[in-house]
Amino acid sequence: MALPGPAATSFFVQRLTAHRHFWRSSAIGSVLEPVLFLAAMGLTLGGLVDRGPGVPGGVGYLAFLAPGLLVAAAMQTATGESSYPVLGALKWDRLYEAVLATPARPADVLAGHLLYVAFRVTTSAAAFLVVLVLFGAAASPLVVLALPVALLTGLAFAAPVSAMAARLEEDAAFAALQRFLIVPMFLFSGTFFPVTQLPVVLEWTAYATPLWHGVALARDLALGTAEAGSALLHVGYLALWTAAGTWLAARTLQRRLVR
Repeated sequence: MALPGPAATSFFVQRLTAHRHFWRSSAIGSVLEPVLFLAAMGLTLGGLVDRGPGVPGGVGYLAFLAPGLLVAAAMQTATGESSYPVLGALKWDRLYEAVLATPARPADVLAGHLLYVAFRVTTSAAAFLVVLVLFGAAASPLVVLALPVALLTGLAFAAPVSAMAARLEEDAAFAALQRFLIVPMFLFSGTFFPVTQLPVVLEWTAYATPLWHGVALARDLALGTAEAGSALLHVGYLALWTAAGTWLAARTLQRRLVR
């Protein structure tokens, strides 16, 4: 696989230039969405949960929920930026073909795209993190490390979804991706409740998802209970998904763009 060159940075800058036209709406959504989620789920529902047995460890439901929502939002942002935009750039507006008319190569296109996804995930997660702290949902200064965890989780989804989008001719598969993978992961990978509450088969299925590893690590950091061994395991698993997805996306783009 060819390594990206300076053209990757140029393509990343082009994506940022295009982003200037709608950055206000995305910035408002990045702040408003966590405020609504934390108010509705963390404060109101959390009040009811905390009156009962609560979550294991005696942690308040808001503190349990907020880091999970941060990482889940990173997954959704990365998936959204790597599905329709990638297929559109290949099939509808043929942006990638226009880029290849310059000295850029498919590896540069992929690297520029992933850099842009990293920018979108990082800025959105940073806004979410500020709201999380303002809501009093952080019990440890280590919560700041939830930001790189959210970024790594986002890339663990962005790379394989980009590979999938680069193979498609129609967009119907994105609906299936959302209904059968992204939404179930959002609901059952530990964001809202401990996966130990699930039946054994579903519990171990949750452990295999990259979202559970991101949520578990961000939660441990926010609560100040992170341990080196488990943290390295979570990071390694997310890095493996990112590396494998990047390799697959590079091969797929190379085959589709270079005929």
